[in-house]
Amino acid sequence: MLFNTRKDLVFIILAGIFITNAVVAELIGAKLIELGPFFGMGPFIMSIGIIPWPVVFLTTDIINEYYGRSGVRKLSFITAGLIAYAFVILFFAMQVKAAPIEASVTDANFNAVFGQSMWIIVGSIVAFLTSQFVDVFVFWLLRDKTGGKMIWLRTTGSTIVSQLIDTFVVLGIAFWLPGKMTTAVFINAALTGYSVKLVIAVVLTPVIYLIHFWIDKYLGDEEAHQIIKQSAQESLHHKVIE
Repeated sequence: MLFNTRKDLVFIILAGIFITNAVVAELIGAKLIELGPFFGMGPFIMSIGIIPWPVVFLTTDIINEYYGRSGVRKLSFITAGLIAYAFVILFFAMQVKAAPIEASVTDANFNAVFGQSMWIIVGSIVAFLTSQFVDVFVFWLLRDKTGGKMIWLRTTGSTIVSQLIDTFVVLGIAFWLPGKMTTAVFINAALTGYSVKLVIAVVLTPVIYLIHFWIDKYLGDEEAHQIIKQSAQESLHHKVIE
């Protein structure tokens, strides 16, 4: 068999969703879009790369639940490395001249799209790792306080805090510090992006329960309960060590 257990297969699927959305978000993150105006206010500016991030954080919470702190941390470092790898490939791709034929994408077009993404790599990786570790901390803090009850509270609560950090850090490093955004535009874009993330996170809350249900049924309720219990024990052990 390709996978030793069903637990391994579930992790591979969750990791695939996690990594794919994170890398895609980074590649499209340089494109800024306008929303609104709404109720006479706006337009509001945000990066289109924000759209996949709630899926990343949703997957983070599921992995947290079944695979613990260590599972999320290992996957976060792997994903950060893959994001950096993607940008290295893009850098070398930009150095190669396009074929001078009509069907080919021109160097100017290619670089205009992917060249902008090169500027946000540092901000993206710093924001990603910081927000992931904050998400893990808040998730387990709320889980411990509620005794493992109220899934919606720990998933939404950890997302509210972690996405606030992610949004402001990535825009701050990638656009505000280099002077590509004024302070007013930076605050506009950060608050708009954060608000959109929160709305998507709240909308996705029922999906978390649905995914829990599917995983429990696929693994079997008894095994799923045991895995979650083991995850909580390992996370508590890591917390004590730290």
